[in-house]
Amino acid sequence: MPHWSLNGSIYFITFCAKETVLYEGEQDIVLNHIKEGDGKYYDCYATIVMPDHVHLLLQPMEGITLSRIMHGIKGVSAHKINQYRNTKGSIWQEESFDRIVRDGNEFDEKLNYMYNNPIKKGLIEEPETYIGWWYNEEKCG
Repeated sequence: MPHWSLNGSIYFITFCAKETVLYEGEQDIVLNHIKEGDGKYYDCYATIVMPDHVHLLLQPMEGITLSRIMHGIKGVSAHKINQYRNTKGSIWQEESFDRIVRDGNEFDEKLNYMYNNPIKKGLIEEPETYIGWWYNEEKCG
C-alpha cells in the first residue's frame, strides 16, 4: 500500500499487534520507547498504546522518513517485548496506517479520538489515568 509523504507534515499513525495482546508492562515498554524517540527522530504530540494497537500523532524531523521512524519504533519495541517475555517472533503487523493531518481541526479530532479510545474500548472511565496515554504538553500546550 502506498504511503503519502510531505515534508513538515504531522501524521496520524496506527499500527496493530499481530496475534497478541500487550499487557501493562509491555504497553509501558512501547510507550517509553516512543517517548525516547521524541526530539531525536520526530516530534511526538501524543500517543496511546492500547492492548492490540498503537496510535501516534507525530512529525518527522528534517531528513528522517516516516518509514525509518516506523521501522525503528516497531522493530525496537518488538525486540524489547520479546526480551521481556523471553520469546521470539513478530509482535506487530507488517503494515502501518498513516494519514497526513490536514489542519488544526483534524489534529484536534485525532487527538480526541486517541484520548477517548480506552473509554470506547471499555478499559477505563477516566482517559488521563490510562497507562498507555501520553500527551506531550511541551509540544502541544
